[in-house]
Order: sequence, then structure tokens, then C-alpha cells
Amino acid sequence: MLELCWIVCEARMIVSTTNDVVGYRVVRHMGVVRGVTVRSRSVLGKMLGNIQSIFGGQLSAYVHLAETARQEAFDLLCQHAREGGANAIVGMRYDANEIMEGITEVLAYGTAVWIEPI
Repeated sequence: MLELCWIVCEARMIVSTTNDVVGYRVVRHMGVVRGVTVRSRSVLGKMLGNIQSIFGGQLSAYVHLAETARQEAFDLLCQHAREGGANAIVGMRYDANEIMEGITEVLAYGTAVWIEPI
């Protein structure tokens, strides 16, 4: 699956979870790139999450937090690759770790490359 990352309106970055991009060839590897963010739940978010957990189902307060953190890490990843001269990222992955209770680090990482159409 390909995702397009828009850093600035005109700056497009192709990001792939595989090690290649169909229809393109990698002509240069720039190395590992990453985007890291650290987020915490607000008191209000914790209360809303606790109330939702009583009734079961999707915990929208936590889903929003997770989506926001992943998007921020993804945007930072793309920015890092662009600053290194890449036009694509291959082998992209996410990782998350709880640093302490209620504080989570989200990491997006991959390999910055320059690709050209085949």
C-alpha cells in the first residue's frame, strides 16, 4: 500500500511499507529516517476514556490520541526524509512505547531513498 505524505502543498513523499515501490527503482539509499513524538492523555481524556470503558466498545478518546500521535510521527518522518534529499521512504514501520504511565512515545521509521520511474 502506498501513502502520500504532504509536508508542504507541493512537496509529495511516497511512503511504502515494503522495500520497493512498484513501477519505480531505487537509485540511491540515504539511510534510516525517523519521526518521534511523545504524547500524554489529558485529565479530561482520561475521564472520558474511563467512562467509555464502563460501557465497552471503541474508546474514541484514546483512538483520537493514537491517530494524532501516529500522524505527527509520520509527518516528522517525511520531513526528516525530505531534509535528507529523499523523494520516498521504503520499509516504513511504526513502534510505540509507554515511557511512563499515561505518556507514550510513537516512532515512525524507515529507509530514505531516491526513486525513479522504471
